Amino acid sequence: MKITGVTTHLLTAKLSQPFSYSRARYDTRTAMLVEIETDEGISGWGECYGPARITQAVVDELGSMIIGSDPLNSEFIWQDLYARLRDHGQKGLLIEGLSGIDIALWDIRGKYFNAPVWQLMGGRMRSDVQAYATGLYRRDSGDAVHYLVEEALSYVEQGFTAMKLKVGFGVEEDYTVTRAIREAIGPDITLMVDANHAYDAVAAIKLARKIEQFDIAWFEEPVPPEDLQGYLRVKAATAIPLAGGECEFTRYGFKNVLVNEAMDIIQPDICAAGGLTECKKIADMAQAFGIRTNPHVWGSGVGIAASLQWIAMVPTHTPISLSPTQPLLEFDQTEHPVRQAILQTPIGHQQGVVTIPSGPGLGIEINRDALEFFKR
Repeated sequence: MKITGVTTHLLTAKLSQPFSYSRARYDTRTAMLVEIETDEGISGWGECYGPARITQAVVDELGSMIIGSDPLNSEFIWQDLYARLRDHGQKGLLIEGLSGIDIALWDIRGKYFNAPVWQLMGGRMRSDVQAYATGLYRRDSGDAVHYLVEEALSYVEQGFTAMKLKVGFGVEEDYTVTRAIREAIGPDITLMVDANHAYDAVAAIKLARKIEQFDIAWFEEPVPPEDLQGYLRVKAATAIPLAGGECEFTRYGFKNVLVNEAMDIIQPDICAAGGLTECKKIADMAQAFGIRTNPHVWGSGVGIAASLQWIAMVPTHTPISLSPTQPLLEFDQTEHPVRQAILQTPIGHQQGVVTIPSGPGLGIEINRDALEFFKR
């Protein structure tokens, strides 16, 4: 079997209502999908996290390098592309492009052997996963406390037992909103906060100390991703576990995080950190360091499916326990018209639990009508 074509699909959709997090405002959602075709009629799908037009250019270039290659030789392809590009970037956009290609190659492998990716990667440790709702972003108008509390309660009504609040809007405002959310949802719902690295260590420590009383499950990206010393300063000053890693890449980048013990929970993005091939290695490495692993997921249905295949075989966080702590799935609840529309069968949740697909490859079928619609 040989690769005969690599096609990129850049999809765009305007939002009915813009939303913001600490560093950016969105009025449009995009997705950059990778389709790899073979001479045996089997196609695979992947997705790249990152600026869509730039990752599209990266994949177009990388794709030209693998025409004629055996798609089942995915480990060699990963190593070969990485080695070719090492002089020009071991992180960022190049690895995001490589991630989409790697995911698509695993999808081909699964379809070729008529097995889900998780089975080919060693078998699953779980058939479903507890999801947490990612939402609670800011809107252009309205009282933030009022609409965020209302949104949080809607997640509880849907059956979610965990959710993540966006912070990074100023320590006092973050404190006020976090308190309001915790009071509204009660003590039994897991609550995380995410600053998207909007703070330095001084401000992050101040916020962490103020919100510790609200039983925060983790404080995500309190400081910039390259500031591992800042992570260590915050970690030493609070009892809240620190999470991060959506801006880190490959096992080499995560090695530095783990060796420095900078985070309690790492969050590689399968569509950014190196694809399924690399994220399997990252999760295994984290277990050796006693660090928890949860995926960062903020893409379309292709990225969600890839994350589910990966999370199926991520080791439990406490393997020697009779009741081990399981990884969680980030389940984006913000508006994203492309997300489920491109799938023939959308990936949903039942009372906050998502079933891991068991069909061949990623376990999804692409709706090509939706691809054409969102390309317009």
